[in-house]
Amino acid sequence: MLVINRPHLLWLLVPFVLYIGALPFVNRVEPVVLGLPFLFAWLLAATLLTPVAVWLTWRGDRKTREAAGQGGAAGQGGGAGHE
Repeated sequence: MLVINRPHLLWLLVPFVLYIGALPFVNRVEPVVLGLPFLFAWLLAATLLTPVAVWLTWRGDRKTREAAGQGGAAGQGGGAGHE
């Protein structure tokens, strides 16, 4: 199974959970966070955390590929679709 061999891919679930999974629980105006309604503050935080989750996935995938001897360094054809 792909997730067993590459558990770092689970980081890609973070944006899904923040945007879709938690939305029914955070859909409220109160409390106000930094002058913003709670839902807006939540979506702003989710937007800022999404690149972090993608970076953690990329870093874990790069380490997995290097450990497997496939290279994967930037500029060496290790991008998506070059397998």
